[in-house]
Amino acid sequence: MLYVKADLHIHTTYSDGVCSPLEVVHAAIDRGLSVIAVTDHDTFMGALRARDYVKRSRLELLALLGNEVRTELGDVLIYCLEEVNASKNLLKLIEVSQDNGCLIVPAHPFDILRLGLGNAIFEYRGWSAIEVWNASANKRANKRAIEASRELNLPGIASSDAHIAEYIGIAHTIIELNELSEEEVFESIRKGRVRPYFGYPSFNLTLKRIVKSVKHMAWRTLSA
Repeated sequence: MLYVKADLHIHTTYSDGVCSPLEVVHAAIDRGLSVIAVTDHDTFMGALRARDYVKRSRLELLALLGNEVRTELGDVLIYCLEEVNASKNLLKLIEVSQDNGCLIVPAHPFDILRLGLGNAIFEYRGWSAIEVWNASANKRANKRAIEASRELNLPGIASSDAHIAEYIGIAHTIIELNELSEEEVFESIRKGRVRPYFGYPSFNLTLKRIVKSVKHMAWRTLSA
């Protein structure tokens, strides 16, 4: 039996992250992670680049395909074995997930300022798990997400929502596996063989993230 550390919510330069997929991969390895998911906004491209690089380089890391989809009701994480057409309509996204064997997880559901789904998570069925702890969300929102996972009897995962390398792995999920494979990770999450680690960045690191993100967005604007 394996117990591995996974960070399943990471952004790269393919959306609003500062690091390239390659930089994310090496930062994750440095922090002792065995599983990551790049989850750029409304695209699988960053995740595809990370997975391809890991496979070509034969690195000791499993890189899942992920996407943080901004639906009409809020942000939702979807993880798939292969790229799918991720609809921005929540009901259709759930159907796509079920039809393709994907995992679908509400992201920071009660952090309304960061476009969580809020109470809509109770109105829809088909969730694989709930992101109960997001290192970039406020504590009240995370506490409510933990309560919701219990009310819905769904597994809870913890993630960094990293936009800079230093955030990667701050919050993470311990996953129990029989072997390190994408299919086994999916199965373990579905069956609740997970334990979230509730981590938060320091004040100085939070400030560093804000400064880096602002500089990066300014650079992207000037380069456009």
